[in-house]
Amino acid sequence: MSKVAIMTDSNCGITQAESNDLGVYVLPMPFYFDEKLYYEDIDLSQDDFYEKLANSNEITTSMPLVGDLIDKWEELLEEYDEILYIPMSSGLSSSCETAYMLSQDYDGKVVVVDAQRISVTMKLSVLEAKKLAEQGKSAAEIKELIEASKMDSFIYITVDTLEYLKKGGRLTPAVAAIGSLLKIKPVLQIRGEKLDKFAMARTTKQAKQTMLDAIEKNINEDLNDPTGENTVISIAHTNNLEAANEFKQEVLNRWPDREVWVDPLSLSVSCHIGPGSLAVTCTKKLDI
Repeated sequence: MSKVAIMTDSNCGITQAESNDLGVYVLPMPFYFDEKLYYEDIDLSQDDFYEKLANSNEITTSMPLVGDLIDKWEELLEEYDEILYIPMSSGLSSSCETAYMLSQDYDGKVVVVDAQRISVTMKLSVLEAKKLAEQGKSAAEIKELIEASKMDSFIYITVDTLEYLKKGGRLTPAVAAIGSLLKIKPVLQIRGEKLDKFAMARTTKQAKQTMLDAIEKNINEDLNDPTGENTVISIAHTNNLEAANEFKQEVLNRWPDREVWVDPLSLSVSCHIGPGSLAVTCTKKLDI
């Protein structure tokens, strides 16, 4: 039985401390603030990030640096037979494609998975991959199972401000100005490789209702799990924990006696949507 290391990047939301407890390996994502390099959860905490986001003139996200990735693979292959690497969705970054190209030099010992997920949904894929590895599955077998289920996951996000979407070019300045005047709350959807506009709401309350209705439809119809027992529901937020915990209670009112995760959204997403955002996700569990 081959010994498989499960590796991911910090877009999944697993901290360095948590990774040690879970027995997985998390590559910290690099960020440039005013051209100075920082690494998520190494010398850039959540608090540091939002302080710099508010005060910095320029922020640049980057895929994991090639040297950092290769160094980690080389280190892990001294202890493991295979590496299963789960980067952020190929639709949101070129890091997956780059990792796949680099893995071709490792004679099948490094297997790159395009789970097409981010944040709490990506975290679930990592935890499930770890369980499958503990059951003796090879890296190739785990990749097949995860990629076959990549569309069994939905994310809905509502933002507190349109400023960062405008900065990132996802809204025209005119639309952003009108939206800010009218206090419009867009609801965005991530499924597979696409980030799309899903709906528009006038209030945060209405946006949350829209997201919960969408999740309920996804669980019943798309995931074919009316009882919800085979679906994981999670809440994510950008520097907005109190509101996220309130939203968790609204989820529990609709689906009582459920375990609902609450995690910060990955910083790679946060820099494009800004603080104060809320997200809700539903993902079908793998049959492990």
